[in-house]
This record gives sequence, structure tokens and C-alpha cells, in this order.
Amino acid sequence: MVPSAAGFLGTQLKVTGVDFLKSQNMRLHHTDAYDNQGLVVRRGQDFQLKLTFDRDLSATDLVNLLVSIGNKPMPTLGTQMSLNLRSGKDCNGWRATIITSSNKECLVAVTSPADAIVGKYCLKVITGSDTYKPENDVVYLLFNPWCQVDTVFMAGNAEKNEYVLNDTGCIYVGSADYIRSRPWNFGQFEEFILDCCMYLLDQSKLKLSARRDPVAVSRAMSALVNANDDRGVLVGNWSGGYTCGTSPLRWIGSVSILQQYYKTKQSVRYGQCWVFSGVLTTVMRCLGIPARSVSNFDSAHDTQEDLRVDIYVNEHGEPLKKLSFDSIWNFHVWNDVWMKRPDLPAGYDGWQTIDSTPQERSHGIFQCGPSPLKAVQEGDVYLNFDCKFVYAEVNADKVFWCVRKVNGKEEYIRTNVYANAIGKNISTKAVGQNRREDITAQYKYPEGSPQERKAMQRASSFISRNGFGARFASAIVPRARFQQDVHPWSRCQDEVLPKPEVQLEITSKKPLYPGNPIDLGITVKTSAPTSWTINLTASCHLQSYIGQIEANLGSIKETIKLEGKSEMEVPLKIAADKYVGRLASVGDEDLIKVIVIAEIEGTDEKLAKETTLIFQYPPITVEMPATAKVDQEFNCAFIFKNTLRIPLQDCKLCVEGLGMFKMTSFDEGDIQPGGIFKSKIICTPKRAGEKKIVAKVTSVQVKEISVEKAITITE
Repeated sequence: MVPSAAGFLGTQLKVTGVDFLKSQNMRLHHTDAYDNQGLVVRRGQDFQLKLTFDRDLSATDLVNLLVSIGNKPMPTLGTQMSLNLRSGKDCNGWRATIITSSNKECLVAVTSPADAIVGKYCLKVITGSDTYKPENDVVYLLFNPWCQVDTVFMAGNAEKNEYVLNDTGCIYVGSADYIRSRPWNFGQFEEFILDCCMYLLDQSKLKLSARRDPVAVSRAMSALVNANDDRGVLVGNWSGGYTCGTSPLRWIGSVSILQQYYKTKQSVRYGQCWVFSGVLTTVMRCLGIPARSVSNFDSAHDTQEDLRVDIYVNEHGEPLKKLSFDSIWNFHVWNDVWMKRPDLPAGYDGWQTIDSTPQERSHGIFQCGPSPLKAVQEGDVYLNFDCKFVYAEVNADKVFWCVRKVNGKEEYIRTNVYANAIGKNISTKAVGQNRREDITAQYKYPEGSPQERKAMQRASSFISRNGFGARFASAIVPRARFQQDVHPWSRCQDEVLPKPEVQLEITSKKPLYPGNPIDLGITVKTSAPTSWTINLTASCHLQSYIGQIEANLGSIKETIKLEGKSEMEVPLKIAADKYVGRLASVGDEDLIKVIVIAEIEGTDEKLAKETTLIFQYPPITVEMPATAKVDQEFNCAFIFKNTLRIPLQDCKLCVEGLGMFKMTSFDEGDIQPGGIFKSKIICTPKRAGEKKIVAKVTSVQVKEISVEKAITITE
């Protein structure tokens, strides 16, 4: 007998309800933290539904589940699947089977393929001519790092807990010598974040069939998190002026950014690299792709693709902006995402770099990656996507040029080549711990090692050897005026730079607090038994984190004499009033850049040395209990004392506690030296587990002071 919807009584079977068993399914799919009305599950893993009928289900009743995605779902495109519960027959990799049937209820298991399209599905139940549409028929299907045949599978539970499920963390900023953490709330489970990610998928130019591929999805999201081409999430701004939006330094997490974007459908103003990275981490983790924010210190922006960043200074050690087309950022933050790369030869699975900060176009769009870390490490810069750009960010040489007037004409003298100055202390948050993990070795081999030499040779073989052409043509600098010329591929030809007999060191005498004088020591050391006359020039500048000089603070010029192997220290002091006013006039957090040039009389030898110093700030104190219970209120107090010598104008306190309270801001006014403010907030935990409260103080003079504090929430 052929099954029918009429059943043994001859009456039409009708569905009266569908229970999506959210609590059970989402716990098993590791999605129970999502604050969402619909069912959220992961592909390649079955989930259960409970169907209720108007009568007992007979053996001859025919029941189908209709699962679809997109505006015009079609079976031939794999976007509409009709699943026969009786046969359990596979349909485009999907299947549904009856587990148990009792009276008027039926328990059904639905399994999606491990390469299913990621997105929002609609579910209907068909019995004969009757179609039942649940009140909330949306099922969100995500990538599944717990499924061994999913291309984003990640083996370790601790790693999945960190890179998929952790909704808080930190991003490392500062300089290579002074690294500090900046707390960041990723908040991938918060209200509207999943819907925002689904909206981004819809806004992408990806075909539905491409949404099954984490390579395509992560590349598309690297484009959509910036607003440059497609009205994406964030507008980048490095100008220091943010009157039409929010300063990048005032954000403490991704949640308010993505919620605002989803609500208004307008790009949010403004972001810089760590904001772009924080938001992209949120989007990737929300979609189920393991992700981490990665900070690269002394990061090269090699616009000429010659694996070299040229720094030009005049005879006073002052940078010459007009000649410097490349730049070195004190730090740059991007993302790594975890996936297999079936589109590439074997050996390039694992971590892949993506970057949503709009720096350079890739295939006509501001997007970057995914670039396999293994390809970057080995110098395989020809592989997709954007490996050449990422390789240069962590491997370029830094070349110093001194520009001086000779007979009325400019002469360019190469003073130093630093082969290990770029790509330092590449950092991310450690798995399961609140500490920094150095992952430099995942990006490149130790400097000077045989493996590093081989990788550089391999990378350089794919770099256009156009020498100085494009760069210096635009600067109108005749080639013949260069001294000690260096080719961009010189390291690959085993150029060995002799260890100089004169060395320079720059040290800070005291911690650098805003309002205090800058007190530095420049030490000149000689290592050969002869007489030395050295003309020393040093300059001090206020600089943004992307390497832009904001102000020249002062310089010194001295001639020193040394005998044999000896050393001498020369002081460099800058009064506070030389820079304090400048701190108030720009919207970004500035750093102190010091450049020293030593010219040895009687030779053509010149040396250059530079360092970057960051300001230290007074702390924020957070007072709250160590533990609390779900749905029971507790108080949290934030206390700040201005221990600096300068007043802090227009102070604002911004706080957020995921799962406890939404982001809240307090206007604290002007805080004089020695002044204190204290603000309180009432917290009501909604979820158990270890939670974090993040606080940030900003002002006209001090752009950011951050703190985070953990609390354990129990049932």
C-alpha cells in the first residue's frame, strides 16, 4: 500500500505544532549562549524536532519536511530540500528520520551535510495538501568546528572554547618594547549579533552556494567589516578628528557597533585596526569559524611590494614625510581564522590571515586573505590570497636614508639596513589564559636561520625586481645621487652587514607619564682600539601608532670624542610643555618616537637608531564581589584618581558587562590633579560562568585607560 496523508481513517493528517527543542538542541550544538528567538544549530550534526498532529500518526501517513534558504529556493540549486520522514532518503545531503512516534507526537532527527550552506533556513511541514508553517520557522545553520568532516574542524576542546565560544578577550597594542593589553568584548552571542551576521552574508556578493565555503565567507567578511566598497560595518578614520562619530579609542567591544549597524543599516563611525579586528573576530566566531585577533608589532605597509620600507631623515634626524611612501605601524591588528584549504595544494590547512582594515585593494576591493600562515612562513607568496602583502608586513627590511645637501643638490646616503626590525612579537591571547602568547614562529622562521634565508629567497623570486623606479620617479630623485645602494632582494643574495664598531642605545630614565618631562639617555659605545670623533644628532617626535609624525618636540646636536673601547651617555630632555598641549589637540593616542644619527668623522659611515616610548597612566579600580548568582543583583563601583600633573578634561567612563548589563557611559567632567571620581552600576547576571566587566576612561588629554575584572556567576 502506498503511504498517504489520509491515513487509515481517511482523514487528512494535519500538523498542530512544532517544538524546536531549543534548550536540548542548542546545548548539544554549543549554541545555547545565543540570545536569539530562533533555533541555532551547526551543520553536519543532527538536531531534533517534536511534531504534534491532530490525530495519531499511522504507518501510511506521508510527512515531509521542507527546508529552504534564500529568496527563490530551488531543489536544483540545493537551496530547497524536501525530506521524507518515512524513507529517510538523502536530499542534497540532508535527511530526516522518525526516532519515535507515540499517540499524536512524533520525534524527528534532522541532519544537514557538513558542507551545507550557512545561513537562515525556513522550515515547513507538509502532510498531503496541508502545509504547516511554525510561528517562528527560522533555523540558523552555522559552521561546525566540532564536526570532523567540516572544513573548519578544530580538534582541541580548549581551543574551541577560546576561538569559538569565548565572548571576551583582549587585543595587544603599544610598541614592540612596551606591549599592553586592551580588553575587548567580542559578544558574539548578544542580542541581534547573529542577525547582523546573517544580514552581512546577504549583503555580500556571494552566491548562496559559496556560503558553504569558509574561504569565501571569511574573505567576504574581511571586505564587509570595512565600509570602503560596500557600505559595510565600519568607517576607518586615522585623522585624529572624530566629531561626526565615535573615536576608535572609545569602543570597548563589538556589540554596540554591530547592533548600531544592524539597526540603522548605516556604516558606523569610526574604526581603526584593532576595532576592525575585534569586530571581525566577533563575526567569524558568531558564524562558527574559529578566529583570533593578532597583533603584529613594527608592522610594515610595503606599498611598492619590494620587501623594503625606506625611512628618510634629514641631517637633524627629522623624518621627511614627502619621501616616505611606505610606513611602519607601531602595531597592526588583523585576524587569523582556522580552516582547511582544499583550493590550495596540500600543506596549507590551519590558521589563515584575514584583515578588514582598509589598506590596499585586492582584486579591486578593500579585502585581505585568507592567507595561509604556512605560505607566509615558507615564502610561498604566489598563493591565494594576498600572501605577498602579509609576508611583507612581517618580513620587510627597514632601510634608513640620510638626506643632505651637497653642492646645492640632495644626496641620499644609506645609513642602516635592519633585517630583523619588522614583524616583532606577533601576539594573541593565550588559550584559556589571560596572558599574551607570542606566535611569531608561526609566521616566520628565526631571523638569519637557514629556513628564513630559504623562505626569503623563495618570496623574492616572486617579487617584481623594479628597483627604485616607481618610488623615486614620483619623488623626482636621480638614481645617481644614492650612496651605498641596496637592492630589494639583497638579503636573498646573502648580503652580510658587518657589525658596526660604533653602537647606539636609547634608554628612558623614568616611566613616561603625561605631564612629566621626557628624560632620555643616548649611549654611544665603541668596540675598536682607536680614537673616535662622532657627530651625534637626536630628535624627539610625537607620533601616531601608524607612524605619522604629529609634532617635532626637540632635538640635540653634539660632537663627542671617545678613546678605544669606551662609551658615553648624552642626555636628551624635553620639557612637558613641549608636548602636553599637543596631546589635547589630537584625537588619537600618541607615542614618543626618538631617532638618533651618528656620523663618524674621517669616514663615510653613518649609523641610525630609533625607539618608541608609550605613556603610562593611572589605573581604574573596580570594586565588586568575587562571585554572584544568576538573576540576583550586585553593585559594581569604578574608581579613578588622577595622579598626573595635568588636569584631565571632559572625562568619560564607559563600562560593559556581557550577560550582566549593557554598555553604559558616565560623563565625569574635568578631573584636576589629585581629583577622584566614583561611579556605580547595578548588575543582574543572566548566565552562569566566568564573566568579565570592562571599563574605560577617556579624556581630552588621555585617550584611553582600560581595565577588566572577572566575576564567577553561579546558578
